[in-house]
Amino acid sequence: MDSYPAVEDHGLIGDLQTAALISTDGTVDWFCAPRFDSPSVFGALLDRRNGGHFQLSPDGVDYTSKQLYLPGTPILITRFHSADGVGELLDFMPVTGAEATERHRLIRLVRMVRGSMRFRFHCHPRFNYGRDSYELEVHPEGDVFRSPTMTLTLAAFKNSLREFDARDIKRDTDGVSASFTLHAGDIGGVVLETACPHAPRALSTDEACDLLAETRDHWRRWVGGSGYKGRWREVVERSAMTLKLMTYAPTGALVAAPTAGLPEQIGGQRNWDYRYTWIRDASFSVHALLRLGFTDEAEKYLLWLDARIREARDGNLPLQIMYRIDGSPDLPEEVLGHLEGYRGSAPVRIGNGAAGQLQLDIYGEALVSLELADRNGLIAPYEGWRKTAGLMDWLCAHWDQPEDGIWETRSGRQDFTYGRVLSWVALDRAIRIARRRGRPGDIARWSAERDAIYEQVMTRGFNQERRAFVQHYGSDILDASLLAMPGLNFISPTDPMWESTLRAMDTGLVSDSLVYRYDPKASPDGLAGTEGTFNMCTFWYVQALALAGRIDDARLTFEKMLTYSNPLGLYSEEIAPTGEQIGNFPQAFSHLSLISTAAHLDDLLDQQG
Repeated sequence: MDSYPAVEDHGLIGDLQTAALISTDGTVDWFCAPRFDSPSVFGALLDRRNGGHFQLSPDGVDYTSKQLYLPGTPILITRFHSADGVGELLDFMPVTGAEATERHRLIRLVRMVRGSMRFRFHCHPRFNYGRDSYELEVHPEGDVFRSPTMTLTLAAFKNSLREFDARDIKRDTDGVSASFTLHAGDIGGVVLETACPHAPRALSTDEACDLLAETRDHWRRWVGGSGYKGRWREVVERSAMTLKLMTYAPTGALVAAPTAGLPEQIGGQRNWDYRYTWIRDASFSVHALLRLGFTDEAEKYLLWLDARIREARDGNLPLQIMYRIDGSPDLPEEVLGHLEGYRGSAPVRIGNGAAGQLQLDIYGEALVSLELADRNGLIAPYEGWRKTAGLMDWLCAHWDQPEDGIWETRSGRQDFTYGRVLSWVALDRAIRIARRRGRPGDIARWSAERDAIYEQVMTRGFNQERRAFVQHYGSDILDASLLAMPGLNFISPTDPMWESTLRAMDTGLVSDSLVYRYDPKASPDGLAGTEGTFNMCTFWYVQALALAGRIDDARLTFEKMLTYSNPLGLYSEEIAPTGEQIGNFPQAFSHLSLISTAAHLDDLLDQQG
């Protein structure tokens, strides 16, 4: 447990309230309970020695392993190959439902395909990010780890009990470990449960297999509701399931990623906690969900967004850029100095101090989702529209000021071009809704401010020497967020000002089809070090190429991007220069933009005939 697996060497499982990451050697490296944003129980991803883990893998034999998902599900299969046989580990979490609960189950089912193999498991929890101690209670059918804040129950399958030699079971301050041998056709395994209301009870093999079948059928029914039948159906459906896994069912809120502290540069300090709901990310989810036909999920998020808008207007406050999954605005940032960080990448942060930043673009993203929903029959109720109109009045009075920008830089506020563009988008979409539905609003004021923003961006956001729209007024710095401009109908993709901007980005931000957000050396962002290419920006680049008529370039770039996923079809936030995935994993932005880009490319390719 001293070495760190690559970020992409993990699969994601979950129950729609929390999730776990499991590496190719069968180790649960990350698991928070009872919610995505709760403290970790297993956090070896951030400290191999002190973070806690739950490993189940072959014992005393050389093996290779491969991972795949059971088709149409997020049930993770890790296959172990050795000279003595082949075994499979199936990891899954039964779906919890839409009522918040502290009780969650992680089932680890092992079946021997051929030959025989000895397995060992080691359950080594470290509660509250490794800060809390625990007491171990031994029961006839399992063990209970009891910390000051939670209990964790571990029990083997009943038919596995006979495979255990009591002398092989070890219980100490490092947790519980045991070994067992399976032969061809045998099934064994263990169940981990949080907040179990009764003493440990060993499941029978039949009970475990029934839970497996129920979980399988649930996910296949869900993904079967997708309306996407395009060229990239398999990768699109995997992205959809990944996004669903990162959605907190009780509120419909989507976390940006289920992890915290994974670095954007190994050994660097760009290590953030992404287990929260960004207005921006979640609003983009409406586009993806509606394109796939998942109306219920889009509607539930819109209800969550409506509640945030109402709270902001009731307090005469702007929207916060991110919230906890239950809508709470409190995300104090804290450094966990006792954890070394992934591959020594400290500091490890929880909470997120960027929550208090002013980012004007979130109003545009929110209104784009509301207007798209409105066109699809998801019409805002009276009170929701009244608060949204009030938010537009606030934006009219506050758009023309320096802000922190989409990338959450910590070097001071600027007049960011993207923030201005999205402020224009917000007012434009609000006007569309008001006119379509005959809703009350100060349309004259909104129109005047919208037009003023447009003129300002076109005159101050475009650098004549660089022949490109730039990151902020008065600079010559390119910024990949501006790739969204033609897709938002702010500018025509054939406008000479945009064509020259795209050419500038081709040479200034694109590296072998992958796209950097910006150059930190040219635009200091308050943090040391560099970062990789940003996956969402690469997908935006594909869409920009397609809109500019460069369809062949767009398709090739998209196909190249598909090669950077891990074997399970999962994407982190960024790609390092070495080609490995870095940043929090998996990342909602990456999967949202993959879905939207695939659908957009399908439409254009179909038009070509």
